[in-house]
Amino acid sequence: MIGAGPAGLTAAIYAERSGLKTVVLEKAMIGGQVSLTPVVENWPGVKSVPGARLMEMMAEQARQYTDIHENEQVEEIKIGKKIDIITRQRTYEARAVIVAMGADHLKLGVAGEDRFSGRGVSYCATCDGFLYKDWSVIVIGGGNSALTEALYLASVGAHVGLVHRREELRAEKRLQDMFSTTGSTLIQNTAVEEVMGTDRVTAIRLKDLKTGDIRTLPVDAVFVAIGEQPNSGLAKQIGVLVDEKNYIKVDRNMRTNIPRIYAAGDITGGVRQIVTAVGAGAVAAVSAFEDLGDPYWKKTA
Repeated sequence: MIGAGPAGLTAAIYAERSGLKTVVLEKAMIGGQVSLTPVVENWPGVKSVPGARLMEMMAEQARQYTDIHENEQVEEIKIGKKIDIITRQRTYEARAVIVAMGADHLKLGVAGEDRFSGRGVSYCATCDGFLYKDWSVIVIGGGNSALTEALYLASVGAHVGLVHRREELRAEKRLQDMFSTTGSTLIQNTAVEEVMGTDRVTAIRLKDLKTGDIRTLPVDAVFVAIGEQPNSGLAKQIGVLVDEKNYIKVDRNMRTNIPRIYAAGDITGGVRQIVTAVGAGAVAAVSAFEDLGDPYWKKTA
């Protein structure tokens, strides 16, 4: 498994329980984006848990089955009779690989964004939106993701504003029409210059891109929705197919177009949530077990 987020750890557990020998390789620290989430409130069976603690719990369980190698980045994959996974430390020989390297949220790159991450700056309305019922929030972006985030926040009772750099939104008309019925505020031709606050976000500094005017807008939270970048470069190098946004294409069994290469979690797009990543990791592991025992790629019509 390449990646020690929810998908990779779950895949390792299921693969080992199926009788396969596994190792999890993680280029940084266990947990991925979940570890950066202050509070997770939509994990079934747990009312509230810090993201880092949830991933510690997953890792503790996974370590009962498999070895997890942190700070070991995969540099190259070579496919032959066996699959060579080459890291900076060593080369592993595997029968199958599950790619679960996730995706990174694109950032604004403005002052205060990193400082207040988890303290009013969020990249996931579904994860954090319920915390801001009856609060004033700003969504930044103009595409389908931004409008979807704004609609979700409005549905949970937040007072929503949408900031977009351009005159026209890029989202589908259907989403724009739905947004217009929520009573939310649309701020166009405007860029965020700074996220402001003390212990938490209290305001943002905005620049009107037509007039150059600067103003400060009080807000309780900022949801950045300008896109994601899936970490699919390594898979693309070996010919794994991706869609127009670079998410890996998989079938219902988490198979890619290359036999013995599977993918799971945020790197495949779709509903990017912890529960879906966990489910996809389990499916990928079971598929790998079944395919190695009965290789579909060797069957003839």
